[in-house]
Amino acid sequence: MKFEEWKPFYNEIVTTMGYDVMKDREAAEILQELLLKNKNYIKPHYLREIIEGKKVYIFGAGPSLELALKYLSFKDGIKISADGATSALLEFGLVPDIVVTDLDGRFEDIRRADLLGAYIVVHAHGDNIEKLKEYVPQLEKVLGTCQTEPLDIVHNFGGFTDGDRAVFLAEEFGAEEIILVGFDFGDVVGKWSKPHLKEHAPIWESKRKKFEFAQKLLQWLKKNGKAKIRRIVCHPIDYAISKCYIER
Repeated sequence: MKFEEWKPFYNEIVTTMGYDVMKDREAAEILQELLLKNKNYIKPHYLREIIEGKKVYIFGAGPSLELALKYLSFKDGIKISADGATSALLEFGLVPDIVVTDLDGRFEDIRRADLLGAYIVVHAHGDNIEKLKEYVPQLEKVLGTCQTEPLDIVHNFGGFTDGDRAVFLAEEFGAEEIILVGFDFGDVVGKWSKPHLKEHAPIWESKRKKFEFAQKLLQWLKKNGKAKIRRIVCHPIDYAISKCYIER
């Protein structure tokens, strides 16, 4: 997604969510300064080498994620986790190849994934400036992203939430097929979405709005992107088994 294509979506998001464009720009500049100072940034071609021409699983933190991780294998593709979903993957013994995060999830797990070899795609926005300052210097392999105009080493591939930004990232770097896991967009928020959640929780209004934008952006990408995008759906049958299948 080119910035000119992203900008109308961003303007609508800012208006609806009440975000501060100047703070978003400030965050992008701070992220670039941190990456240059710590020399821990990577160039985009590292991710292209991993993703191009591959099947890519992207893990969101929806309630169905647990069932999918319990009953399915993901050894035949590249694994990208969206923020809090990183904790779930590690809990089930899987290490993501890439983590896409605005540093809202459990940082201990993001850092652990980094140490185990994952590339960390850190997103800057006006509400996470202090987290950028605290956490970015602790990471080893970072690709910076933002939601305003891209800078020299801070990129904008499109997308809003960690989950749909991960999908836009996979499209940008040439994924052949993208399979969404734990992308439920329902009335329940998965327990891995926020570090303070101990169980799945009823959705709150700002989260519902974010889900709506994420779905809108994914529909745009399905129509305009090159990769085939499908979603794994899991329904519990009883306490012992579940049915998981890929939507056609």
